[in-house]
Amino acid sequence: MRCLALNASFEPLTMVPVRRALRLVIEGKAEIVESDGSDVVRSERLTLPKPAIIRLVKFVHVPRRFRRQVTNTFLFARDGYRCQYCHRGQSDLRHRECLTRDHLVPLSRGGDNDWTNVVTACSSCNTRKGNHLPQECGMHPAVPPHEPHFVHLSWAVRRLSVTQAKYIKLFYGDEALRALGGTV
Repeated sequence: MRCLALNASFEPLTMVPVRRALRLVIEGKAEIVESDGSDVVRSERLTLPKPAIIRLVKFVHVPRRFRRQVTNTFLFARDGYRCQYCHRGQSDLRHRECLTRDHLVPLSRGGDNDWTNVVTACSSCNTRKGNHLPQECGMHPAVPPHEPHFVHLSWAVRRLSVTQAKYIKLFYGDEALRALGGTV
């Protein structure tokens, strides 16, 4: 289990290993906001509750216009781990099929790796589309590609506990939590 790290303003920042969270607390750089049930962590001199959520003591500036490079992990999370052409998920794919990155405007035709030019596609659809533009082969993505908000990227690939999801909802609202597939 990992620990949710909040900024001094209670803005969710990232997930950190429990060991790192404990080090920040011991060094006085963070405080435990909520612990993980009745679990405790013991050392020779200390006994601390196992943190589920910590808050940094000093504010850390996070740029508002935070651009993430397109990676398959974030791309697949943005597209809900579904092929944007046939709508099949990873569990629906046949043996030797997998999710891949498809470029709407292929790289060989001047396309790039920008968020607005890539979608998740199963290997069969990606092969079928090949080097064609969507209008040339009649294959259009279910959802037009867009650059996601950095919060959605950073949380979409992580599993949040109920307690951690509560803080995402408090800071960013129901819509952000729904976009991440969490419960509201």
